[in-house]
Amino acid sequence: MDGAWTLEPSEEICAPTRVEPTWTPERIECLTKLWDEGVTTAEIGRRIGVTKNAVIGKVHRIGLVPRVVTEKPEPRRNVFDFNGPVCMWPSGHPGDTDFHFCGGRPVAGKPYCTDHAAVAYVKPREPKPQAA
Repeated sequence: MDGAWTLEPSEEICAPTRVEPTWTPERIECLTKLWDEGVTTAEIGRRIGVTKNAVIGKVHRIGLVPRVVTEKPEPRRNVFDFNGPVCMWPSGHPGDTDFHFCGGRPVAGKPYCTDHAAVAYVKPREPKPQAA
C-alpha cells in the first residue's frame, strides 16, 4: 500500500431512489386536529411520528393560530420564606400541590429535626476485620 486513499465502488445503493415526504396530507390534517384540541407539540409529534421541533416548524409554516398560556402557576414557597431555622425535610414531590417542608425545630448544626436527622444521618457500620 502506497498510503494513498482510494474509495472502492460499492454495490450498495447509498441513497434511496425515492424519498418519502415527512408531511403527508394525512399528517397535516392530524396535526391541525390535535393542535385545535390543545394537545402539546411533543405529544402531537409522538402521535404522528415526527419530532416536537418538526411540529413547531410546520405549525408556523401553515399559519396555525399560536397558543398562548394565560394561566400562571401558583407561586411556590421556597426555602427563603421561612423565618428562622426550621427542619428542611421535604415532604411529598416538589411538583405536587401539597409539597412542603417539615418546618420543625432543627437539631443544632443540622438542617433537620431530631426525627428526620435520625433518618438522614445513618451511622456507618464498623468494617469487618480482614482474614489474615
